[in-house]
Amino acid sequence: MLRLVALLVVAGVACVAYGIAIERSWYRLRRYDLAILPPGGPQRLAVLHLSDLHFVRTDPKKARFLASLPTADITVVTGDFLAEPAAVETAVAAVRTVRGSSASWFVLGSNDHYEPKPLNYFAYFRKRRTRRRVLRGRADELIRGLVSDVWNDLANVRALVDVNGLPIELLGLDDAHLRWHDLRVAPRRAPDRLGVAVMHSPDTAPESAALGYDLVVAGHTHGGQVRIPGIGALVTNCSMPRRLASGLIRMGSAVLHTSPGLGTSKYAPFRFGCRPEATLLELRPRPPAAGPRLH
Repeated sequence: MLRLVALLVVAGVACVAYGIAIERSWYRLRRYDLAILPPGGPQRLAVLHLSDLHFVRTDPKKARFLASLPTADITVVTGDFLAEPAAVETAVAAVRTVRGSSASWFVLGSNDHYEPKPLNYFAYFRKRRTRRRVLRGRADELIRGLVSDVWNDLANVRALVDVNGLPIELLGLDDAHLRWHDLRVAPRRAPDRLGVAVMHSPDTAPESAALGYDLVVAGHTHGGQVRIPGIGALVTNCSMPRRLASGLIRMGSAVLHTSPGLGTSKYAPFRFGCRPEATLLELRPRPPAAGPRLH
């Protein structure tokens, strides 16, 4: 029995060491093909989706990975640029290299607005957690830096835009995890356009899909951050079920992409079975009278 306990302890320590030393910075680019564009328009639109970057002040490996990514027509970042307020300048400089050739969009997450604090890991397994008083971060400075680099802040915004000749109805929602989202701006006004909804937490994805948005992009979950073989994600830190922690998900006629993200909280600097990733969504026309197809 003692030998079994010792083996389990050694295995646990090895998994944690692997998660800290290797997997949390084992970045990758994942590609998806989506037949979602209205017929008769552009034949291709590349969307680079990044989320939960969680930059610390010195983060060269993550910055190099971003610089290696292909240029997309649109780049969208769904929040949590920061792991600490001191990283504002680092984050702004790093994402400068991944701006879209035609459009660059972002929303913020709770870690951008507030300085992260240590948390009991077991608290993530409780449906209701006590909200603690935390210090304000440097969100205003982050927004100014991004906007000066021609990023568009989509917090509680609905707009009609055109990208490479494609008419888009664009919705951005502030962080539902903080309950700052405002669904009053969300109802569609131009259903003939491609509807794209951008948010940090996927908590508001079902409402966006029900309102007729075709593509919904979110982050926040880190894909669970720890995924056990045969079980999957242990938590999502939101209302979405664990099986929907990341990836492409059909929601009626809409498609939700929840990014596993590229970073972690500096107080939980590990991943297991859930590599950090950027995602390139290759959008192409759907067949006439057909819904979105996923590949």
